[in-house]
Amino acid sequence: MDQVAHADVGTVRCCEPLHRHATWRIGGPADLWVEPHSVQHVVNFVRTAGRAGVPYVVVGSGSNLLFDDAGLRGAVLALGRNLAAFRIEGTRVWSQAGVAVPRLARNISRAGLTGMEYAVGVPGTLGGLVAMNGGSLRRSIGEFVRAVTVVTPAGDVRAYSQEECDFAYRHSRFQGSRDIIVEAALDLEWDCAEAIRLRMLDILRTRRVKFPRREPNCGSVFASGGEMYERFGPPGKVVEDTGCKGWREGGAVVSPQHANFIVNKGGATSADVLRLIHRVREAVHARTGLWLQCEVKHISQSGQVMSAHAVHA
Repeated sequence: MDQVAHADVGTVRCCEPLHRHATWRIGGPADLWVEPHSVQHVVNFVRTAGRAGVPYVVVGSGSNLLFDDAGLRGAVLALGRNLAAFRIEGTRVWSQAGVAVPRLARNISRAGLTGMEYAVGVPGTLGGLVAMNGGSLRRSIGEFVRAVTVVTPAGDVRAYSQEECDFAYRHSRFQGSRDIIVEAALDLEWDCAEAIRLRMLDILRTRRVKFPRREPNCGSVFASGGEMYERFGPPGKVVEDTGCKGWREGGAVVSPQHANFIVNKGGATSADVLRLIHRVREAVHARTGLWLQCEVKHISQSGQVMSAHAVHA
């Protein structure tokens, strides 16, 4: 651990409380918290951690993560505002992975480029959005990606084309991969900047009305799509129709405002959230015969990353 802490890897903090870095405000301490300031810092970190045998996980803004109450025995590599440069040339956008998605979307819109309006209200960083092929309003970032640059587990830098990224609904080749996304290139289209701005304002107004904003949450808990969506509708509707709105485990509550959100009413633990997820899934399965899948990922004390529905409550 000392080798990583003293390497040229950016900003390093020890015993960092993870609840400070998760939108759910849940999580115990990590042995090391590392914020690289450059792609070379990421390379240095991966090579040093590999030589020292230090386990690590990679995070962005923590908007779809559930850190364990016990924290993490190893290092967290956080790609955030210190790795957030971008530039716009014509209809092509190059961006580092740590940029906040709403910030990037607003700057793209001011340049008169359309395609990313939906992302103005999406929490998280570009790297996480690309890895999850995330989106909103039935749009996904993979539609616009032309290339993705990663640091491999060996500490090498390589690029993938859009075709090599294997984008599908909420899926990419980077899920389950140890490649670390550090940059992406996007291709967009011209449009009237004022028209784009008005569409974005409308999206933000809709989100303010529909989604809980005051209590800590991770955004959508359950994934939309597949047979469940075709037969019963989006997950929020399914959970509401099952009667789960307002269900509670400790400090974790199924939001009365939108049933696909679990909010932290104060003092919620990862165990509370996992129990609540399992209760909701069991109830929905009993009514529909189908299982809801989770978008949110749980990070265990050992650094294992799993969809929350696969974690024993």
